[in-house]
Amino acid sequence: MLLNSRFEKLTDAISVCVTPEHRFGTDAFLLAAFAAVRRKDVVCDLGTGCGIIPLLLSRKEPPKKIYAVEIQEQAVCQLQKSITFSHLEGTIVPIHADLKKIPGIMPGTLDVVTCNPPYKAGGAGILSELTAEQIARHEILCTIDDVCSAAARLLKFGGKLCICQRPERLADVIAAMRTAGIEPKRLRFVAKTPQDAPWLFLIEGKKGSKPFLQVEPTLAVYDGENFSEEMGQIYGWGQPKG
Repeated sequence: MLLNSRFEKLTDAISVCVTPEHRFGTDAFLLAAFAAVRRKDVVCDLGTGCGIIPLLLSRKEPPKKIYAVEIQEQAVCQLQKSITFSHLEGTIVPIHADLKKIPGIMPGTLDVVTCNPPYKAGGAGILSELTAEQIARHEILCTIDDVCSAAARLLKFGGKLCICQRPERLADVIAAMRTAGIEPKRLRFVAKTPQDAPWLFLIEGKKGSKPFLQVEPTLAVYDGENFSEEMGQIYGWGQPKG
């Protein structure tokens, strides 16, 4: 039994089970939207936590299958509760494993890999009290190099890896992608308002692709005191323009 767990509604049909140890933030919505998965895609979310990204990808036009890999048992239990509650057994496949050695997925078969990795490099920052928070925020059990290496093994040629990270880690992410044979192709910064410096970036790399990086316009979360129109669409409150 999960203590202090509750369901948070994402749509009329889909809810996510959260606890104080495994919850989610705005970055999950941003990454899910940025990944732009298609119905025919086979997807894997590395370090899925409570499974928020697979659940978000299942909201409107879910991909063919989503593998959700997580090393922490409690988080996997939360995801399983969400899958059962939301009747997504045919779409999301939870895998309790270390991303450095994932069973059940054939190498070179995936179209998309997503990852919202720990933001702080190993040994950086002050560690939180909860072990779950340490794992989520700091590179304790995996590094960005581990993430990119795992993605490179799983992706088919031309498949894409989508990551969100703090701006100070941009050079680390690009270097790790290229070392793994994944070429950065698309980059977008996210700022609180158009006047603020970015607090996050979203990057897409393609396995085996040629060098060419497209930098997209910065996404502003707020327009004045309210969410921007684009952010409303990402949260699911608005309709995309034709």
